[in-house]
Amino acid sequence: MWIIFSVLAALCFGLRGILYHYTSQLPLSRTVLLCGVFSMGAVICGVTAVVSGQPWTVSALVGIQMGVFSFVANASMFKGFAVGKASLVAILTALPAVLVVMGAYILWGEALKYTQLAAFVVIVMGILLVRYSNDLSLKNLQGAQWGLLSLVMFACNDLSGSWSTKLEAPLFPTLFFMFTSGTACYGIWWLKDRLASSRHGLAAATAGVSATAEVSVSAKTWSERRTFLTGMLVGTTNAVGMMMIVTAFDLGKAGLVSAVTALNVLIVLLYTRFVVKERFTRLEVTGMTCAFAGILFLRLVA
Repeated sequence: MWIIFSVLAALCFGLRGILYHYTSQLPLSRTVLLCGVFSMGAVICGVTAVVSGQPWTVSALVGIQMGVFSFVANASMFKGFAVGKASLVAILTALPAVLVVMGAYILWGEALKYTQLAAFVVIVMGILLVRYSNDLSLKNLQGAQWGLLSLVMFACNDLSGSWSTKLEAPLFPTLFFMFTSGTACYGIWWLKDRLASSRHGLAAATAGVSATAEVSVSAKTWSERRTFLTGMLVGTTNAVGMMMIVTAFDLGKAGLVSAVTALNVLIVLLYTRFVVKERFTRLEVTGMTCAFAGILFLRLVA
């Protein structure tokens, strides 16, 4: 069953990735969008926790840790894309499963069988091939520090999710705390951006910048309300995906669940091929084949 839930999580996160890809081309604030994403998760999980009658135990507070890790991971990833080599950051953020396997073994003694380890390696190799860029070299490592920080934080988030199941923390209250803490982090960032924008506008007005030009720029940008509501729509996929992956952590080994869920990148790749009409490279085709073969092999040996 853990494979089924892992695949469902990958599908949800893949759909989330598609929506992220689509919204990245729109004139909106990424911070406001992500604040909306986490807010919707908090609403869904909070309401579901109340309706289902799950207890609000102290162990559910591990969700706060998950939310902070998720915030730092996403913020670092976007910073890396902004200041560094996109392909390098993409490769690094594809590797959390490797750290999760190591962390799960050190923390809880979760060792993989040789057949499971072989399947794990095949899946990770497939993901790396999909994200590999031919123009990547040792002389072109801009943004590596942000990519590494993102890698570690994504791995810590997965390990925290697995830890919550070992603590027998109730699912929905835990995810409520996760999304609430994430919302708070993005909300503070949003407020900081607004204050900075206000200071910039005041400085521009003092310098005598044309008001017409300011209106023209703002007219092309989505309003914060519209952006936030769009983020809430995207947040539905994120909330369901987190429900699936935490359930998978409860049923299977953390490293394998993390590796299977990382296949969400293939969903985004299929979207870019059939909707955006981008052509696959040979490496991408090889990587996809390798990853799917790893999943089938894992299903046979699990």
